[in-house]
Amino acid sequence: MAKLKKQFIKKNFLYRKALLFLLLHINLYNMCGISGFIFKDKQKWLEDATLSSESLAHRGPDARGTYTDDHILLSHMRLSIIDLSDNANQPMHSQCGRYVMVYNGEVYNFREILEELKQYRPEFQPKTHSDSEIILEAFATWSINLPHKLNGMFAIAIWDKQQQTLYIFRDRVGIKPVYYYHKNGETAFASELKGLVAHPEIKKNLTIDYTAVNQFLNLGYIPAPFSIYKEIRKFPAGHYAIIKEGNFKLFPYWRPEEKIRPELRITDPDQALKELKELVTSSVKYRLISDVPYGTFLSGGIDSSLVTAVAQSLHTDAINTFSIGFWQKDFDESGYSRSIAEYLGTNHHQHIVTEEDALNWMPLLNDIYDEPYADSSAIPTLLVSSMAKKHVTMTLSGDGGDELFMGYGAYKWAERLNNPAVSLLRKPASMFLKYGPKKYRRTSSLFETTPHDHLRSHIFSQEQYLFNRKEIAKILKNPFLVNFELDENFSKDLPHLKPAEQQALFDFKYYLPDDLLVKVDRASMHFALETRVPLLDYRIAEWALNLHPSLKSNQGETKWILKKLLYQYIPPKFFDRPKRGFAIPLQKWLQKELKDYALDYLNPEAIKRTAILETSETEKLLRRFYKDKQYYLYNRVWQILVLQKWLMDSNY
Repeated sequence: MAKLKKQFIKKNFLYRKALLFLLLHINLYNMCGISGFIFKDKQKWLEDATLSSESLAHRGPDARGTYTDDHILLSHMRLSIIDLSDNANQPMHSQCGRYVMVYNGEVYNFREILEELKQYRPEFQPKTHSDSEIILEAFATWSINLPHKLNGMFAIAIWDKQQQTLYIFRDRVGIKPVYYYHKNGETAFASELKGLVAHPEIKKNLTIDYTAVNQFLNLGYIPAPFSIYKEIRKFPAGHYAIIKEGNFKLFPYWRPEEKIRPELRITDPDQALKELKELVTSSVKYRLISDVPYGTFLSGGIDSSLVTAVAQSLHTDAINTFSIGFWQKDFDESGYSRSIAEYLGTNHHQHIVTEEDALNWMPLLNDIYDEPYADSSAIPTLLVSSMAKKHVTMTLSGDGGDELFMGYGAYKWAERLNNPAVSLLRKPASMFLKYGPKKYRRTSSLFETTPHDHLRSHIFSQEQYLFNRKEIAKILKNPFLVNFELDENFSKDLPHLKPAEQQALFDFKYYLPDDLLVKVDRASMHFALETRVPLLDYRIAEWALNLHPSLKSNQGETKWILKKLLYQYIPPKFFDRPKRGFAIPLQKWLQKELKDYALDYLNPEAIKRTAILETSETEKLLRRFYKDKQYYLYNRVWQILVLQKWLMDSNY
């Protein structure tokens, strides 16, 4: 099989597509997914509805269930984590018989909710030990106030048989995914795009969203509510929907910017450290509730080390930890994670990934992520998830620490570029750097003059080495080139926020849910592995949003308060090294191992076939990268390769 997979990086487009289909279906019964249809014409939708649920089978291998009546079909594919008995299978019916639910995720405070339920309904006796039953009965009690009761990650759909109304809820931060399609008074939803695209009635109506293409080139991902298809939207985080009589209405119930209290900033370091420790300990303890084996992803960085240390402190036995290393030393942090695991006394599992291991996954990314997605760290995330699944069914990860506690270099750039003195010099600085030494050229784009309303996306884009808006205007053909906007003024009512805080809030609202959490959800669920994120407990998020910036970045030290907490568990000497992301040697691969593969999709004939990129600009970019050795352009080359491959594989 490994030998067959390796052929993906060879030529022969049709062979690659056939083998891709085979490989995906070998894993089909590996992984909770939900889907549903509200219809006028039942027969039109019902006949092919199984195609949608089957496409999500990887998310839930343990049980399958459906509910249908004259107006709706609900499907559930279960990955059992809490209450492994059949009594906890879904769709689940409320005890009163009025409501039926499908649900993906975990609600950690369900026992506390049960106690509150008993105060309102003393007669209520649960029939299972699952969080699912408590969620459904909580809705039967509190209706649309349900999400305010929940601490966890969730995508919930509840059908009210009496009122013929569907309710959908998504968690505050956007950990668990939902996509939806709404046309002519009919609605469909699913955990992944493929769950909707698989239905012929939807697929025949799909067209490419040009705005999404522009956003992808600028950000490397497609932000909610957009998807690559104009007719399918991403259900926004912190929202619920009411679908009744052909109408689909969205309502927000949690927005991070609305949780910031200008007059109550937390400034005392000792108080902050005490409160943070209580919050993180509570969050990790919640997320260790499980009826299956579990462990943590341990990269050796600040966030994953803190989560692991707290988890281990709550156990007398060694917990499982997982990390991968790379054959190339510049990208290998396995020694750090191994040292930390030894210090904490965990049961550590480590795998050194070969070049072939990683390259084998490259051609599968579009089918796993369903739309153009350029975050190449998806590959190591898939590899560590694959390894972890051999030992456990649930893991904890450290996602969220950088956005909540200012861990990225972009936040320093936000302060610089918002400095009035620097603003005056941006244009000459950009010109000077553009024609200066090669190592400074990539920085020139950061100084390019940008409308203030686009500054946050510009900083993010150029920190990631992606296309800026001027470059997009050159490389995209009409009519694909369109104006695209993101809501970058969400903090307009919070003038006290520093530029770095505003940039971090931008990442929390877009980069975190639409790139990082997507990466972890798809990669882990591809192997039926649930991943929980303790640092994104909404209590920690609301607390961190009200933390004074001096406790996040102190005299140039990022994530200051988070490190202070970590050092109560692990000595600072273990982290005396530069910050490094979860990266692969993508630049080197595109120069060598992947060069033929890249040119297979980026040659003039392929560019002409998809008719979305300007041939001359594409050739210019490739020439600068390959011949002029301007290697900082590698992410731009990767972006258009991902886009071209998706277009060709999808026949659009």
